[in-house]
Amino acid sequence: MNIVVPSEIHPAENRVALIAEHIARLVEKGAHISVETGIGKTLNISDEDYQNAGASLEADRSQLYQSADMVLQIRKPAIEDVALLKEECIYVSLMDPFNERELIEAFRQKGVTAISMEMIPRITRAQKMDVLSSQSNLAGYAAVIIAAERIAKIFPMMMTPAGTISPARVFVVGVGVAGLQAIATAKRLGARVDAFDTRPVVEEQVKSLGARFVKINLGETGQTKDGYAKALTEEQLQKQREGMAKVCAASDVVITTAQLFGRKAPLIITADMIQGMAKGSVLVDLAVENGGNIAGSQPDQEVDVNGVRIIGMTNLPGKVAVNASQMFSANMHALVDEFWNPDEKRFVLNFEDEIIQGCVITHKGEVVNQMIADHYAQVSQSG
Repeated sequence: MNIVVPSEIHPAENRVALIAEHIARLVEKGAHISVETGIGKTLNISDEDYQNAGASLEADRSQLYQSADMVLQIRKPAIEDVALLKEECIYVSLMDPFNERELIEAFRQKGVTAISMEMIPRITRAQKMDVLSSQSNLAGYAAVIIAAERIAKIFPMMMTPAGTISPARVFVVGVGVAGLQAIATAKRLGARVDAFDTRPVVEEQVKSLGARFVKINLGETGQTKDGYAKALTEEQLQKQREGMAKVCAASDVVITTAQLFGRKAPLIITADMIQGMAKGSVLVDLAVENGGNIAGSQPDQEVDVNGVRIIGMTNLPGKVAVNASQMFSANMHALVDEFWNPDEKRFVLNFEDEIIQGCVITHKGEVVNQMIADHYAQVSQSG
């Protein structure tokens, strides 16, 4: 089985889907792996490193796709790349399947088996494959480091002969994987940290990291079976904004991480709330690529609103690309290894397994993922 790892062509992408360490492990199990020449240049990984791990090099990108029995990539492919794939090729990447109908249809028509890494079920056995958690963890860290660099204050309290410097105040909105890491990182740097989430169940986690949990009475809220926050009503969102406005006004840094699985991110920080913040404050929007939590945030831009800086970055894990690649590669390796048949030396699609059931979107010319099929059926009916 020929497993192919192309270079990432997205201009903001500097991670790689598979590093040499994990290639060597798969080669030991009988996999034949081809990588695109120069794939590791963004991380100073040489072609020789990949060759020493047992990979073959291919300079012709089209030939690479055409020869693939399985493709491992970070970003979703271009439609023209799908046309190059063999029928029954297995394509694995982040896909945003709820919002990429044209791409899913291209996979279906080509007969490609498309595996979306976002759709890996959140079960114990699949934790080692969870790219959303591994990359969100690093995004939360990077957000705090960027904020600390942008703000014209230090984070920790300092007692000096010239007087006492108060600690910076950081407000983290959304206490998922990214939010928890942002809290932990800000505390390590010495900031005073407040945090809010619509799920009261996370209060204990916030307090365990030394932060204060902001309580706002929103009525009935909760989380999905996969641990994601449920969407709020407009009335609940308004109560949330009113409750957070005072905390934002007292904060030097606000980091928002709130995202809804398969849906546009909710607007949490309004223009009025930004107006109430002190000049020099910094906001970092981790959800900017999915619509944004902060009014006025723009993908890969820094926006100044009356002296308040709004930072929107679409690839925060890429700010620590070496570690992000190590973790993404480990997740990819775990998926392949879990379903690798050492006797047949190939990846076996076991549709009796709940992981495969959850993450396979298309197979043999059909959209086999019921959640995605139902979603597009509803879109068609409404539109």
